Amino acid sequence: MISVNDFKTGLTVEVDGDIFTVLEFQHVKPGKGAAFVRSKLKNLRNGNTVERTFRAGETIGRAMIENRAVSYLYASGQDHVFMDNETYDQFSLDSKQLEWELNFLKENMIVNIVSYQGEILGINLPNSVELKVVETEPGIKGNTATGATKNAKVETGLNVQVPLFINEGDVLLIDTREGKYISRA
Repeated sequence: MISVNDFKTGLTVEVDGDIFTVLEFQHVKPGKGAAFVRSKLKNLRNGNTVERTFRAGETIGRAMIENRAVSYLYASGQDHVFMDNETYDQFSLDSKQLEWELNFLKENMIVNIVSYQGEILGINLPNSVELKVVETEPGIKGNTATGATKNAKVETGLNVQVPLFINEGDVLLIDTREGKYISRA
């Protein structure tokens, strides 16, 4: 059990039978009435974000999340097959569980699987990945007054806004949290 007074960003807790990670929290002590903690929580099972208010000092269950390194092997229809790097066990996750992550997954990529008491909740990607540009328009000379950008499609199908000097075949470093261009690799 953990007190809501000890909330930290990234902490995983169990509330009403669901597993949540704390995105934001704020301790509020009004002039009149009891103190409370206002929080924004993300459900790890379905990805929904909820706002909850707890009384100060209230205790809730702490969820011990396990992270293991796994390799992404291949896609088979709607299923995506992963292999545990220690035990070599293979398992699959549905496309619905990996909607955002599929924009960055390549075969043989190492990611962390997130599980709670044997239930697989999803995967954690590295903060940035290298992806190759497969389609983009050529940059037009003289069109660079103030940091102009153009659209580029990378090998996973993600569309990213990039500077005009990026060409097809370039390998880019892409931020997996926001899906934005960082630099050339």
